[in-house]
Amino acid sequence: MPVKNIFEKVHQETFGKSGCRRIVPGQYLAVDPKGRAGMIAAIEKQKLVFIFHRSPEVKLTISSPLEAHKSNTLVYHMVAVDVDYSNPMFACLEIDYEDADADPTGEAAQKTQQTLTFYELDLGLNHVVRKYSEPLEEHANFLVSVPGGRDGPSGVLICSENYLTYKNLGDQMDIRCPIPRRRNDLDDPERGMIFVCSATHKTKSMFFFLAQTEQGDIFKITLDTVGEVVTAIKLKYFDTVPVATAMCVLKTGFLFVACEFGNHYLYQIAHLGDDDDELEFSSEMPLEEGDTFFFAPRSLRNLVLVDELESLSPILSAKVADLAGEDTPQFYMACGRGPRSSMRVLRHGLEVSEMAVSELPGNPDAVWTVKKKSDDKYDAYIIVSFVNATLVLSIGETVEEVTDSGFLGTTPTLCCASFADNGLVQIFPEGIRHIWASGRVRDWKAPGKTHIVRCAVNQRQVVIALTGGELVYFEMNKDGKLHDYEKTQRMSSDVVCMALPNVPAGEQRSWFLAIGLADNTVRIISLDPSDCLSSRSMQVLPVCAESLCIVEMGCAERDQEDAASASTTTSLYLNIGLQNGALLRAVLDPVSGNLTDTRTRYLGLRPVKLFRIRMQNSEAVLAMTSRSWLSYYYQSRFYLTPLSYESLEYASGFSSEQCPEGIVAYFNEHTAYSCAGKTGRRIQPGFISLGIHSPTVCRPS
Repeated sequence: MPVKNIFEKVHQETFGKSGCRRIVPGQYLAVDPKGRAGMIAAIEKQKLVFIFHRSPEVKLTISSPLEAHKSNTLVYHMVAVDVDYSNPMFACLEIDYEDADADPTGEAAQKTQQTLTFYELDLGLNHVVRKYSEPLEEHANFLVSVPGGRDGPSGVLICSENYLTYKNLGDQMDIRCPIPRRRNDLDDPERGMIFVCSATHKTKSMFFFLAQTEQGDIFKITLDTVGEVVTAIKLKYFDTVPVATAMCVLKTGFLFVACEFGNHYLYQIAHLGDDDDELEFSSEMPLEEGDTFFFAPRSLRNLVLVDELESLSPILSAKVADLAGEDTPQFYMACGRGPRSSMRVLRHGLEVSEMAVSELPGNPDAVWTVKKKSDDKYDAYIIVSFVNATLVLSIGETVEEVTDSGFLGTTPTLCCASFADNGLVQIFPEGIRHIWASGRVRDWKAPGKTHIVRCAVNQRQVVIALTGGELVYFEMNKDGKLHDYEKTQRMSSDVVCMALPNVPAGEQRSWFLAIGLADNTVRIISLDPSDCLSSRSMQVLPVCAESLCIVEMGCAERDQEDAASASTTTSLYLNIGLQNGALLRAVLDPVSGNLTDTRTRYLGLRPVKLFRIRMQNSEAVLAMTSRSWLSYYYQSRFYLTPLSYESLEYASGFSSEQCPEGIVAYFNEHTAYSCAGKTGRRIQPGFISLGIHSPTVCRPS
């Protein structure tokens, strides 16, 4: 399901109930190329065949299993044979150990031969039979199915020690070709060479195989045919990549290599190796028994590395310790083998990309991003507040300072935001500035000798707290002016933090305001014109609140056929950051204003600062303490995950053409930072732009 990025189980058939044992099927799986049946086999004895049925509604169902068991038999490999629309057939590499098991001298074990066995599913009789079995000269480890019907001659390639053999039923003669070896190889010359994995590429006009040896060398294998009879096997050195457990050729011209040790790789097939000067080996070339072909390995010529998928396998040793002093321990692991071994550090958190870093002339107090117009897609300004000034930066091809934005630059800024009338609002200690889209400016001054200490703002409303705990409420009227509510409200204690939710769609205002007071309480204040600034509910806290954030979160289940249509069920949540490093989250009733279902999570050593951002087209909360955390809602559940990044001081949501859902934040002086794998010490304070990877693809880093 692409929307949820998960697999959805369509049907399930139980084939084993006694655990992972050698006689319980599950080690090998092969499916008929036409999708009519599948065989699942155990290492020993048991094989089951399932017939796949499709209803008129194209719903897939699986039949009851048909048994193809054979006692005292070990299975080495299994593939489905391409027989076009004839009865499905499966080929198995087997060995019968009955005589060897009964012979204590061991002579029978030395004489036991491996067999290639074909199993046929008779769709008419609904029965599985052993159609053909033939002993093999060399010990084989791997089978490759050859395309059949209109695409090829059918049959299988048997990969054995030092040899590649083609076999098929009927009048087809066995075709045998040695596996080439490296010239001047330092490895043991007596050691046999085997193929360990392969990939098949098929088009309407041709097909070929890519097979890899134990040393990582990939060979391109083609078959010469006359009619439906194979006359020769041809091998040509292709390239050398790390040894894989599986390879897959995509129709788009890429080769995915799932490596046995270390990271996996995605290569683009730039050339098919047909027109180069590499020597092509053929089974028709005369060779003495025991002789083979030789080739010289080289650097990549036909493949181009496109991407690398990190893998820890195999983990040989691991330690858990907080050596970096990040409050949470890290995993230190010794991974891989030989020249591909590595020492890796795993941190629990969402992966973060650092987009840009800029130095600032001093220590900032806060940072915000605003849009010129409410319907703009991207932010236009970055506002940076200092202890005695405000810096306005314009966002474009470059980020540069501007002086014609309308913002007052000679005072620190407490908050700023975009208004629904395409205007901007700036709140500073001495008052409020409303900047109209036309450029006209209207100021409101704080009365008497008071000044603004706290504020909260959304698209249409502004609430400020003056010295002494007095609340003043402003709301945009029909003329687009910021109109103050005549009645003020004096709180019983000093206001330490405030929060307003976004105005709901189709509404004129948000109905509630959250205020954190110095008496260790959080109060929900009504903004309804009938009882404006009256208290609705209260939450007692263990310590004083540091910051508040009200967000709307919920589930958005999208229809698979129409991703644009989404049925959404959301709720309001009040997030409370405490000075002891804990985060509280409570459900805010949108009608009564009551707080319910309060949950607590300890985040770090420093007071928790909360910031509302956008993530995956929905609201999320960025919590900053001794470590940065992201609270978001994904696939019908809440997540609170740390960011795999250094601790930040202040942040705001950021949207640009290069980073639609990012964060702009700043470090304080002497904060360590990392970029492109390098670490250093920042001399000057600076702000950065971050992009958080989608939670659907997040991984430890």
